[in-house]
Amino acid sequence: QPELGKPMRNCYPLPGFDFTYGMYMHKRDGGVPEAIGHWDSVKVKAKPHKRVMPRDFVTMGRGAVDEGCTTAREFALYYNYMDTRCKDKNILRYGGKVPPDMTFGRPSRPPTPIYDILQHRYRELWMESQRARTVVQHTPVKKKVGLVGEVRENRTTLLRMHPLPVKEESFWHPQRFEKV
Repeated sequence: QPELGKPMRNCYPLPGFDFTYGMYMHKRDGGVPEAIGHWDSVKVKAKPHKRVMPRDFVTMGRGAVDEGCTTAREFALYYNYMDTRCKDKNILRYGGKVPPDMTFGRPSRPPTPIYDILQHRYRELWMESQRARTVVQHTPVKKKVGLVGEVRENRTTLLRMHPLPVKEESFWHPQRFEKV
């Protein structure tokens, strides 16, 4: 039984002081000291990972309809014959080359001329627009005065001057009432 207040002791004997825990890797000699001291000398070539893009069924379906496919078997044969894949939109994935004239992000807005800010040019432009607005608001609107007794034309007066043509009604009569 373990002593009171102490954990149970391990039953296995521990190896001696010359024992190394872990597994020795024959491929990497030197371990951490060599990795820290000569990290740039190790040239690891990564295998290029060729990514298989998924099939583009929308484009293949359009092509099949254009070719005149109507049954499921014809569509399946067309899909096997014309294997169209989606286009990879990530051109920089897996070590792609960047075009020299390509820039990322949103374009920066043009700089505000500091000379106009120091001279309060924007305040002057705003004041001019406010003055123009008040001038337009205070100008009286001239009403068009017609002759005395002149009647304005509306839909009723137009219909009175130009009446719609009268439709001739054609009554349908059974043949037995034609001679009566």
